[in-house]
Amino acid sequence: PPSSSGQRNSMISTSNTSGSKTISDHPRLNMHLVDQPELRRYITGMRFLSILLATIASSLIGQTAKAEKPNIIVIMADDLGYGDIGCYGAKPENLKTPNIDKLAANGLQFTSGYCSASTCTPTRFSFLTGKYAFRQNNTGIAPPNGPAIIQPGVETLPSLLKRAGYATAVIGKWHLGLGGPSGPDWNGELNPGPREIGFDYNYLLPTTNDRVPQVYVVNHRVKNLDPMDPLWVGRKKPSADHPTGLTHRDTLKMDWSHGHNSTIHNGISRIGFYTGGHAARFRDEDLADEWVKQSNKWIETNRDNPFFLFFSSHDLHVPRMPHERFHSTSGLGFRGDAVVQLDWCVGELVKTLDRLNLSKNTMIVFCSDNGPVGDDGYKDGALEKMADHRPNGPFSGGKYSVLEGGTRTPFITYWPGKITKGITSEIVCTIDLAASFAALTGVKMPADACPDSFDVMDALLGKKDAKGRSHLVQQDNGKGGNYGFRAGKWKLQRHDTKRKRNAVVINKLTNTPTPRFALFDLSKDKQEEKDIASQHPKVLERMKQRLQKIIDAGRSRPMN
Repeated sequence: PPSSSGQRNSMISTSNTSGSKTISDHPRLNMHLVDQPELRRYITGMRFLSILLATIASSLIGQTAKAEKPNIIVIMADDLGYGDIGCYGAKPENLKTPNIDKLAANGLQFTSGYCSASTCTPTRFSFLTGKYAFRQNNTGIAPPNGPAIIQPGVETLPSLLKRAGYATAVIGKWHLGLGGPSGPDWNGELNPGPREIGFDYNYLLPTTNDRVPQVYVVNHRVKNLDPMDPLWVGRKKPSADHPTGLTHRDTLKMDWSHGHNSTIHNGISRIGFYTGGHAARFRDEDLADEWVKQSNKWIETNRDNPFFLFFSSHDLHVPRMPHERFHSTSGLGFRGDAVVQLDWCVGELVKTLDRLNLSKNTMIVFCSDNGPVGDDGYKDGALEKMADHRPNGPFSGGKYSVLEGGTRTPFITYWPGKITKGITSEIVCTIDLAASFAALTGVKMPADACPDSFDVMDALLGKKDAKGRSHLVQQDNGKGGNYGFRAGKWKLQRHDTKRKRNAVVINKLTNTPTPRFALFDLSKDKQEEKDIASQHPKVLERMKQRLQKIIDAGRSRPMN
């Protein structure tokens, strides 16, 4: 450095003053540099250091842009169809969904947003694991006493986000089993469960509400369980005088149409048997209020750190018994009233984010676990009051079906100031959220994790020229059975059972004969009515081979 500290400080201040000339631009200083090699070396070093620091700063800014950590809320409806909400074309005058419509108007609405299966357990499994459920044996609709389907050690969406520093919670319907191989210990510790696969906290409906038991599970325990009144759950009638929907049908406040006629609770008979646990039992009408209450409480507790909330609604699943204040609000019976209740839940969550000044740093994904169904076991007026409402929108099929109506559902992303508003036809799926959130938050995903989850975050954000996934496998339930395979405009139906279920959702469930393979052009035939396999044999063969290759490979996401 120069011998004179004053001279050094003067020269440094010249270069650091905003809007001033740099040292190399200053004619008087440049004249002195010729005769002062020490000063020349010093200034050269300073210039190199400033360039290095600028490069490092630029790199850090770039990394920050790539690894943002917003709060994330996934709101998953249950049995909600593409045409069930206003922004997707619901027309009944009284079926209003202003809160969901507001998400769409201020976010990104997908016309090709999918879940991966047309029943709840396999979709929820795939959403959390990023893995097609047909790759695992025990992913059919979980029974009341089913063990945990996702085992500890499996990389999941919440475990990835925990590594990114997130607090994680699931509040609402679970239906992915609890406990070890022998099933849940209802009077003890329910382990493994959500907390063993990445969730810090859970407040659950353990199965689905048409199955027993009607209790909440908080972390590893049944809430409010009285040890003097133990809870028993089983597959067989516990005693000859145990009341059921068959023996005490005249006492029911909602009658059953098929199945759903075992143990009675709250005037509704269910699948399966249980006794005891009376202090722990809930009222069907209070479910949505409880999910909102507990979610708002958890959000407020975790407001100072990034959080991930899986808000797992039970609406519109049977038995449809919304809170009394929503009765007759839709004009479509309890099914429509449950849509209105679901919309209220969305509005309450957004209100909480606004109140806590969290909205601008929170990404919301609204989706459904499968398509719609009319009569799903109860006489709740859904069919009689359907009128001209089309819950599956412009598509055919619904729940239990590999037709488009079974898995193409409402799908909306919302993040004020970050998401480009509009409507997009890019293909995205709930199975992609694991890889996409990992990319957003800068978490490196192991090569063998989430084998069917693709990073489509740019498409979820609506970035210009962003692409969704190029293909998608759809399934009905569990391992094997039936598949749909979409690639661009082409749709292959593969019915290994040679039976087509729920082809027309507004009627009672159908189960009709069908060819094993059929091909459709979705750009011209959204209803999948005209099988064009014979006109396009090469396309048919290519689609059949691509689907089989994905099934056999054990993964569809590239290893690198």
